[in-house]
Amino acid sequence: MPTSVTYTAVLDVLRSTAEHLARLLRSHRTEVGTRRGRRALGCFKQAVLILRWFIDGTHLSQLARDNALSTSTAYRYLHEGLTVLAAGAPDLATALERAKAAGLTHLNLDGTVIRTDRVAAPGPNGADLWWSGKHKHHGGNVQVISAPDGWPIWVSPVRPGREHDTTCARHHGLVDALNRLADQLGTLTLVDLGYENAGDGFRHPVKKPAGGELTEAQQTFNKAIRGIHGMCERANALLKTTFKALRRVSLDPSRITQIAAAALVLLQLEYDRTI
Repeated sequence: MPTSVTYTAVLDVLRSTAEHLARLLRSHRTEVGTRRGRRALGCFKQAVLILRWFIDGTHLSQLARDNALSTSTAYRYLHEGLTVLAAGAPDLATALERAKAAGLTHLNLDGTVIRTDRVAAPGPNGADLWWSGKHKHHGGNVQVISAPDGWPIWVSPVRPGREHDTTCARHHGLVDALNRLADQLGTLTLVDLGYENAGDGFRHPVKKPAGGELTEAQQTFNKAIRGIHGMCERANALLKTTFKALRRVSLDPSRITQIAAAALVLLQLEYDRTI
């Protein structure tokens, strides 16, 4: 008599998204010379495995059992999916060219720390490199550029969680690129005070002076900036609420780079939108 319980579940994703991922996997198998019948799962079933991990945050051990795979094979299938999806994410130059072509009035930039529980590395002065003092947990910093309505158009590679947003933005070349965009087209980037003094191409609230008060004009400016820039929070929310995999990563934290890029591609497929 069986001791386990089976059930039917529906994955909250468009079938066209799963089919697109299956085609990417098939192309990858052809490229690397995988022979027919040498894989335990077909491309579509592998795509479903990957999407279950992304959307529902299903543990790899569970995915392995459900598909009669070893855990190591399930990990290998997942990493293969991350690779083919992340390859379709736009680089910074492409994302900014799309923004130029669309004539966006401005851009938003914000960082998010993606939680991870498999890292501890010594940083400067003995501090834990991946520990975020602001969020009080280990994680990786990912910078997200979004359109005026908060639609994410680009995500950065991961940086250790202890680094400030401005430090991460400079490391990725964002500060120079966004300042050039403002200089050439007048397209400003709205940010919070975490990017203070990033350059003339950025607009952030005025910081309250030590021992002083903001003028009425400065208070009004701050309300306007925060109100418009507040839309950028939708970008991070869209990514993290759509994909449970982004809420806590148990893989090597360096994989956050591919996970974030793959999530952006999946989101664009789901909504049929890139800009």
